Amino acid sequence: MADSETSLMGDVFRPYEKLVEITILGKTFLVPERNSLLRAFQFISPETIPYGRFCWNQECQYCKVNCRLSDDDRARPILSCKFIVSEGMNISGLAPELVGCLRTKLGAVASSAPSIRESAEIASALDRNGNGAHAVPSDSNFPTEVAYRPLYQDKSSDLKP
Repeated sequence: MADSETSLMGDVFRPYEKLVEITILGKTFLVPERNSLLRAFQFISPETIPYGRFCWNQECQYCKVNCRLSDDDRARPILSCKFIVSEGMNISGLAPELVGCLRTKLGAVASSAPSIRESAEIASALDRNGNGAHAVPSDSNFPTEVAYRPLYQDKSSDLKP
């Protein structure tokens, strides 16, 4: 069983030679290079990400994250299904569906993580004060935490509130 499971996981990812380091809400993970960020999330949590409501083709917007690349000066919203992972990425905000799927891997930081909308509003406020180069639209189409409940929530007993 273990061999068939390993080969199935290998078929999901693009070929890679090394793992790169990314940070998600302050926690560091090693993920395969040359893959989308959403695939990297699946590498981190193969038991939950496949069951999320992700379309994998840039339509649903449930995979939006706030991400700062190693050569950027500030975070910006991106779709994790579209963006290829790179060394030093820093994810500072996750859509609720991703928080639900990554809850056990992120631990306590998942429950206190700022939503994508909160992160966008903070960035927008910084831009109005002249502290940023690009404005984040306040009427963006990010899923909201109030009106949205993730389809999958890991209920592992090893995570304590």
